[in-house]
Amino acid sequence: MAGLKVEWTHFAKKQRDEIFEYWNNRNKSKSYSQKLRITIKEKTDQLKIQPFSGKKTINDTTRMLVFKNYSLIYNIEKETISIISFWENHQNPETLKNFLGL
Repeated sequence: MAGLKVEWTHFAKKQRDEIFEYWNNRNKSKSYSQKLRITIKEKTDQLKIQPFSGKKTINDTTRMLVFKNYSLIYNIEKETISIISFWENHQNPETLKNFLGL
């Protein structure tokens, strides 16, 4: 499974971009967002090599990789890791369950 491709769903991209926008506006700078983008890249690279490094959720193919205050929720498919949500962990977890049907 090494060398899998990572794809982001439209929903996950929207969540990620909203978080970047929040921090850009709050800090009046893109510095934190750029650091977060690097961390996300490192974590998605990790998933390409170790797709099962995230915690199992509802089934064997949907997992959650937690880092800092964020989580990547993803599905493992044959040759692809599909990021289905980028979650800020301070939010109500029931909201995530409703979004994803967890």
